[in-house]
Amino acid sequence: MINSPTMNVMTAAVLKAGRSLRNDFGRLPSMQIARKGPGDFVSQADRKAEEILYAELEKARPGYSFRMEESGSREGVDKTHCWHIDPLDGTTNFLHGIPQFAVSVGLEREGALVAGVIYNPITDDLFVAEKGQGAFHNNRRIRVTATREPADALIAIGIPHIGKSTGPRFLKELAATMARFGGHRRMGAAALDLAGVAAGHYEAFYERGLNSWDVAAGIVLVREAGGFVSDISGGADYLDNGTLVAGNEAIHKELLGVLAKVQ
Repeated sequence: MINSPTMNVMTAAVLKAGRSLRNDFGRLPSMQIARKGPGDFVSQADRKAEEILYAELEKARPGYSFRMEESGSREGVDKTHCWHIDPLDGTTNFLHGIPQFAVSVGLEREGALVAGVIYNPITDDLFVAEKGQGAFHNNRRIRVTATREPADALIAIGIPHIGKSTGPRFLKELAATMARFGGHRRMGAAALDLAGVAAGHYEAFYERGLNSWDVAAGIVLVREAGGFVSDISGGADYLDNGTLVAGNEAIHKELLGVLAKVQ
């Protein structure tokens, strides 16, 4: 496990927010829910967890900037540090009683992602990583798989919901990747998908329409577990252009090649 001051701060905040989500998961019928757009929801649980994360991280590291799913961006006096916060990644799963969701917090320092924590409060799975310190799942060091054959690879994907305009393109990409890779899984929480790549559950992951708070923590996990991360064009603009491909070296490269051929 990593016992640095940064990781201790992040882990404490995430676990506290996770306890709030676990309590709210037990009272779903009485939960207040709002629609942000077609197929896109926010609940009391999201907002409460985000408030906890903001309060804890601001108290521990005053002046850092924030990029948050529900509250937007808050510029701090310290322009070199930024927290990327998703208080409830997998809201649709949460609202349907599916225990596949997570709190996700990533730390950016001077333009580089340096630490990440992802926590599923229902399964009590905690994933942590810090630059140069490795990646861990519940105190056990994790690594990406060594799989090289596409036919043996399991790919985690994101499927656009009704409010997204990327559906037709996704179907073309899915047809192309289905013809090349062994299998696909859609679990409904990008942060946990990336944690799964880092832990060797999947060989790779890709999705469009993402935000920085969806992926910041997971990117650090994958890299510290020996994996590769890029946007879908193979570049490094993944925090801003909304696309991400992550995986072990061989399957990441193969997946980029397949996606590049889709028109």
